[in-house]
Amino acid sequence: MVKDEQSILWSPVVIAIKADQAKRLGWVGNQNVRVEDFLKTVERDHLKFMMTSATQSNSGSAAYLGFLYAFAGQPGMLSKKNLSDSGVREKVKRLLQSVDRSSGSSGWLKDLFLQKYATYDAMVNYESVAIEANQAPVAASKAPLHLIYPSDGLAISDSPFAYVDHGEQAKADTFQSLQAYLLSPAYLLSPAVQNQILHEGRRVGPVGADLPAAERAVFNPDWGIDIKRFLRPMRYPSADVVRDALDLYQTVLRKPSYTVYCLDYSGSMEGPREAGLKAAMRLILNQEEAKKNLLQSSASDVTTVITFSNRMLDEWTVQGNCPADLDQMWNGLNARHPEGGTDIYSPIIRALDLMKVHGGIEKYFPSVILMTDGKSNTGATLSDLQIHIYGL
Repeated sequence: MVKDEQSILWSPVVIAIKADQAKRLGWVGNQNVRVEDFLKTVERDHLKFMMTSATQSNSGSAAYLGFLYAFAGQPGMLSKKNLSDSGVREKVKRLLQSVDRSSGSSGWLKDLFLQKYATYDAMVNYESVAIEANQAPVAASKAPLHLIYPSDGLAISDSPFAYVDHGEQAKADTFQSLQAYLLSPAYLLSPAVQNQILHEGRRVGPVGADLPAAERAVFNPDWGIDIKRFLRPMRYPSADVVRDALDLYQTVLRKPSYTVYCLDYSGSMEGPREAGLKAAMRLILNQEEAKKNLLQSSASDVTTVITFSNRMLDEWTVQGNCPADLDQMWNGLNARHPEGGTDIYSPIIRALDLMKVHGGIEKYFPSVILMTDGKSNTGATLSDLQIHIYGL
């Protein structure tokens, strides 16, 4: 049903590292930086870096497949045999366990990196997003990011535009017109769309081709960008291998999560809101359902559920990904029904305390997720939470 696919723009997935670090490591002007070099640097120098989730973000999945490809020795195409190689798994796991912050969005990751610019050294992201990020620190007279294109595990993200055909000719004609507009040639004197895309830091045409219309301020060579350099990307594997690789990431290789869900069971939740909350939690806790959306737990995850109304009601914790244990947690929260008022802040304070007493939280991606339909009207206050966190 999908037809008339055409690529609109491309962007390599790069290691964007602060320029002073790149210079110290001898990576400036070095076109042979390998994924192995990045791993050694991260572990030896405790390099703090960000990367999006491989199961929730395209940039993260592309980078992850590039890591697998590099540590598998650059095969013609990544295979299921490569995924089962203990040596490949061990190195990729070490690299993923070193990720300091993650997200499900490449743009959100960039924004967070800029907010925490003094704290982090690098991020793995699209070339185009790294270009966007550089415009902020450079404008503020800070050291820019230097872009590294791994020589053995480079992934290039393709953004195609295609038509899902349901036999409606009028819609097909509209699609053809829009696609032609998006593909209007670059390098013309007229404001062609491809030229506009190019000036936004997205590549058009074959990656590695000379881009004479690119402005130096966009594809800045001082940032490690060489638009004339011929890039040699990995070849993407078949769909079944990609799926197996993503399942492997989610259940075995990624850095584990410590997640506390604070669930509102106040009286106002009764009805569709209660049903929606329970449906969401079933999607997360039932591992067969979670697998459909690559949301499975790993053997190292810690999952806690706290239900509350005008008081805290229930608390369950599961360490690992045993389906029976997670189903038991689901059965407990499913049996609970809404009642009473809303005390939002007490369960959040409890969640933070649980993380404090657990210890070794730096080994996890910690998060407290509040699911509620309203504002707190009893119990602890926002000031209580602020005092608990900051001692104000």
